Amino acid sequence: MKNIFLSFQHLLAMFGATVLVPILTNFDPSVALFCAGLGTLIFHLCTKGKVPVFLGSSFAFIPVVISATQNANGDIAYAQGGIVIAGLIYVIMSFIIKFIGVEKIKRYFPPQITGAMIAVIGLNLIPTAIDMASSNFIVAAITLGVVLCVNLFCKGFFKQLSILVGIAVGYAISIFLNQVDLNLITQAATFQIPKFSFPKFNLESIIIIAPIVITVFMEHIGDMTTNGAVVGKNFMEDPGLNRTLLGDGLATMASGIIGGPANTTYGENTAVLAITKNYNPLLLRIAAIYAIFLSCIGVFGAFLQSIPSSVMGGVSIMLFSMISYIGVKTIKDSKCLSKNKNNLIVIFSIVLIGIGTSYMSNKGILIGIPITDGVSITGLSLAAILGVVINRIINYKEFKKVVNN
Repeated sequence: MKNIFLSFQHLLAMFGATVLVPILTNFDPSVALFCAGLGTLIFHLCTKGKVPVFLGSSFAFIPVVISATQNANGDIAYAQGGIVIAGLIYVIMSFIIKFIGVEKIKRYFPPQITGAMIAVIGLNLIPTAIDMASSNFIVAAITLGVVLCVNLFCKGFFKQLSILVGIAVGYAISIFLNQVDLNLITQAATFQIPKFSFPKFNLESIIIIAPIVITVFMEHIGDMTTNGAVVGKNFMEDPGLNRTLLGDGLATMASGIIGGPANTTYGENTAVLAITKNYNPLLLRIAAIYAIFLSCIGVFGAFLQSIPSSVMGGVSIMLFSMISYIGVKTIKDSKCLSKNKNNLIVIFSIVLIGIGTSYMSNKGILIGIPITDGVSITGLSLAAILGVVINRIINYKEFKKVVNN
């Protein structure tokens, strides 16, 4: 009974963020929830059941999924194809790490690159959140205010539920204002298999989505390091980073194949581990089974689809701002600017390219590296690739020093 309750806490902790991503990107929330559960079980299988981690929908992929879907005239199946390839890249990287070690890979992705990329992801998403909130700014503001209040004034596990509390309050107000289509819920089947869909592949969607792996790879290392620090074990050594990355990659591939967003390890659940002091990986596997079960409850899926965009917009403003903050904090904590002023050029280049090309693209002006007549590398993908190249060039001496050591 104790394990059942503790597992339910993990489900609640990951729930808000996991269902928010598909709502923002037009994936089916029920499929996303199913994929989160399935992905978590795949991850635990790959890591020999040793790592207490839950996998949920990745925020890092939101802007590139939206961009890939728009480029495919609204057909999200092509974004699924890009996600499958991104997962495949994870898998390939896991085998490379097994043979050459993680340090030789990490030196290509220092904090000035990963921190700047995380910040750009958040900044690119904030206009989307504001646009969603514009359907009713009052409801959005109240929702945002509730989330902020819970974060600022509450402690312990309840603080981890800030997104759910904000959505609940915003949803209740929206019902009072007659802005919720309750017919979606009343007409839904009690039990319903999620609406799975298969991916489609084209070069443009792959080019848009695949380079985001650069950022997510370093995020994965950070999550494994943090999780290990909380639990008191070195998961980078046992079961090994190659196995955790393999699990992440296979989970993301599986999700893309059946119609879900990319998966990633969740810091929210690491916070629950820190609060409860119960590090048993079995709890996360039970939570994964809960998620799969909930995804098959038709009424539940209909409820998720009935949440007004203004409510999700209010929550998203805070979440996307936090993503940018995490990027800035990554740069600050690494002290990369005080160590080497050249890193400012790398950061500025990534921010300028990542935001500037996206802005110009919205104005109908495409700036990027042409691959074929209809395919170009632009936006976040261009920023990630050029960031690595620029850093390699201007920090050549520092890079060479790391290699020699």
